[in-house]
Amino acid sequence: MPELNVTRKNIEKLFSEMQGKIFVVPDYQRPYKWDVEKCETLWNDITTFFSDKKDGDEYFLGTIVTCESDNKNEIDIIDGQQRITSLFLLLRAFYKKLEGMKEDDNIIGLKNQIAPCIWNVNEISGKVTDMSQIHIKSRVATENNNDIFHSILKTGSSIDDNEDVYTKNYSFFFSKCEEYAKDNPTYWQPLCVTILKKCIVLPIECKNIDIALTIFSTLNDRGLPLSDSDIFKAQIYRNQLNPVERQAFATKWKDLTETAEDACISLDDLFRYYTHFIRAKSQDKSKEIGLRKFYSADKWTKLKYSELMSDLPNLADFWFTINSGKTVINDIEKISLESQKYLHCLQCYPNEYWKYIVSVYYYVNSEKTEFIDSFSALLKRLTAYLYSKFIEKPTVNAIKDDIYQGCIDIFNNKLPLSFSLNSEFKSQISATRSFKTAKGMILLHAYQNKNQTTLIPEKFEIEHIFPRNWQNTNYNGWEKTDAQIYLEKFGNKTAIEKKINIQAGNGYFGKKKAKYRDSKISNVLDLSSFSKNDWVKEDIELRDSQFVETIYSFFTENMKE
Repeated sequence: MPELNVTRKNIEKLFSEMQGKIFVVPDYQRPYKWDVEKCETLWNDITTFFSDKKDGDEYFLGTIVTCESDNKNEIDIIDGQQRITSLFLLLRAFYKKLEGMKEDDNIIGLKNQIAPCIWNVNEISGKVTDMSQIHIKSRVATENNNDIFHSILKTGSSIDDNEDVYTKNYSFFFSKCEEYAKDNPTYWQPLCVTILKKCIVLPIECKNIDIALTIFSTLNDRGLPLSDSDIFKAQIYRNQLNPVERQAFATKWKDLTETAEDACISLDDLFRYYTHFIRAKSQDKSKEIGLRKFYSADKWTKLKYSELMSDLPNLADFWFTINSGKTVINDIEKISLESQKYLHCLQCYPNEYWKYIVSVYYYVNSEKTEFIDSFSALLKRLTAYLYSKFIEKPTVNAIKDDIYQGCIDIFNNKLPLSFSLNSEFKSQISATRSFKTAKGMILLHAYQNKNQTTLIPEKFEIEHIFPRNWQNTNYNGWEKTDAQIYLEKFGNKTAIEKKINIQAGNGYFGKKKAKYRDSKISNVLDLSSFSKNDWVKEDIELRDSQFVETIYSFFTENMKE
């Protein structure tokens, strides 16, 4: 077989060619998720096509991607398992309908066309001799209902009270077969033939899993492609030695998935954060590599750590606490208000490298009694380092090596992230007013106000005190060229609540002050009590200078050895 083979087949040919073989939904795949609504869409699409079709018309069901398995009799489904599974249930419902009817030539003919699609048949008689020899098997690691699916195909029976999607969808398809046969007695058999012969797929058969996953990621526009964590799930599942361990793992993985979703992070994110603890532990500060390559090295040894399935949930709980704005982890206060302030500033940073250090710090120090205070100190230092480094050299490459080394230092209980400010640094701060970090620095400045004792809203906005939409009537003595120069200075900006920003609008400063009084942000309240009703160049210059001094002081104070 070549590396890649693309063909065009109808459903009958695709399924009946599986004599002596089976489609396998691999253990790393996501569970079957189609609900009745999706099955109804498929049914309506097919029946509408059948009603409207002309000679030569065909209904295209899309592509499926498969790859060869280590077992030569098995074909792994990489993309298309939801549709293929649903089509098997649909064909089994038709066959069940036929089984309950008095046989004539048409009934026998239809059964003989459907049977090879679902089961192995006797190569001489063409009849099914063993209904347990079905053409598809689901091995999804975290799916508890695989056996129900297999049983439905083998027996044609389901338990009505079951709440799983296989039972619901099979019951739906069978009821639709019954209903269609009743309402269209002369058409339901030709409908069955149409499904077999006129519904077309393009199977893409791949030589290996890597090619299949690449094709899947390129073609897939119906949902998320398989992630690295899906592959990891299968590898960990295979490491469990008995059914009890595998069931326990399936439960843990489901809980982990839900926690990650609640934390608004992906499982891939979680594994990526965990790599930096593993790297720190092995003193590895080399260039970061792809997740799959990292974990697959040495025959997936890193996924065999006995503590893995306790470490990952702990890390997920930590990020859930941070991202949901909570302070307690496992009934213990871990995140102070001070920490929340600097986490907010870090969330505004233009990349996520800070999350690696934060994750490693939590992993190493979370059990220490002084964690709540030491974590706050770490976040201040990390904020000072990242923003000051970006001011000096605004590229992601400038921080990578320091972050990797910082993770190692934390693991070794050393102070991470040393950085000296150059003599031109204050003037460089002013020059960053249009950088990606500007919003975060304005937030950081707001938190330095000693009266700011509460968190600033997560979705704060930037207010231009002198308005961006400059109006000649509002500012005596200003020229438009002056406005363009002074508009973007840090001295002309402040963090503000969205509602108050809208209310303040682009009006005259004297009128804006009345709206500012409703703010809960201390920098805005300070502006509301400004002694003058005009906001002029000298005011912006003075406030800009104060802004620079405040930021510079924060950096120098928190970058001390």
